[in-house]
Amino acid sequence: MIRSVVRGIGSALPRRAMKNTDFEGVIETSDEWIVQRTGIRQRYIAASDETTASLGEAAARAALQNAGLEAEDIDLIVLATSTPNHTFPASAVEIQQRLGLRSGFAFDIQAVCSGFVYALNCADLHIRGGAARRALVIGAETFSRILDWQDRSTCVLFGDGAGALVIEAQEGKGAIGDRGVLAASLRSDGYHLQKLYVDGGPSTTGTVGHLRMEGREVFKHAVGMITDVIEAVFSSAGVTARDIDWFVPHQANKRIIDASARKLGIDDEKVVTTVDLHGNTSAASVPLALSVAVADGRIKQGDLVLLEAMGGGFTWGAVIVRW
Repeated sequence: MIRSVVRGIGSALPRRAMKNTDFEGVIETSDEWIVQRTGIRQRYIAASDETTASLGEAAARAALQNAGLEAEDIDLIVLATSTPNHTFPASAVEIQQRLGLRSGFAFDIQAVCSGFVYALNCADLHIRGGAARRALVIGAETFSRILDWQDRSTCVLFGDGAGALVIEAQEGKGAIGDRGVLAASLRSDGYHLQKLYVDGGPSTTGTVGHLRMEGREVFKHAVGMITDVIEAVFSSAGVTARDIDWFVPHQANKRIIDASARKLGIDDEKVVTTVDLHGNTSAASVPLALSVAVADGRIKQGDLVLLEAMGGGFTWGAVIVRW
């Protein structure tokens, strides 16, 4: 059977790292308060010349270089973002243009923090269905553009960045030992849309709006809701938590990550955590964390990796990949 196998990985961050102490004297907060409640120590903030598309392009080029491929080898780009450069066209098309590609197809996926998990599953389906041979799957965000910088409950949480994977069709045996995407499960529940949302949009206010969040509600659901999709991918792949080599969750909050790992029975040493370095970068958080763990040698070829994310909507999902 056809598997979508990871060929390369890359990431990109804005030039400016904003530390917790940079908030002191601007809003009522402190480094100690932020670290204690979130585990975040810094985040990266995009300058005016750094956009979702430019960060996505840089991550894509890094992934292509890591894969030993050229842009012309790609016939599909799926970009996960909630902060596109324009209302339309899709920022994936702009990245396609920036890469010099005039073939294949490109589109955006909007599932907020779950976006990269959704995008990887979507690209996998296109590859297994024969519509594409090689795909760039990108998560890129400039959440700093939609923050209310006077709201201390949200502005300290988020950052900007991008991560990308190159995946390609390869023959597999249909067994758990195959490399590539082995199982995926996605969910959403619009009943909770007012718990994490942006209070603007083209069809409502005609403005971009600002991020709004009911923090306690999001925390409660983030730990509780992920169980169903993870149990589904475990069942589909024929594995258990003990078989997982690495757990790469959405990097929203250290306490959520720790509570989720405990609930799943995954040992702390198998959890990849980068929220302290990047903050919550929404759809970019999972590929950014993956990129760090690959670069430092933790994730190696043959490792079984569980990806998980939950975002506004609510949306949530999980993917199991044999690296």
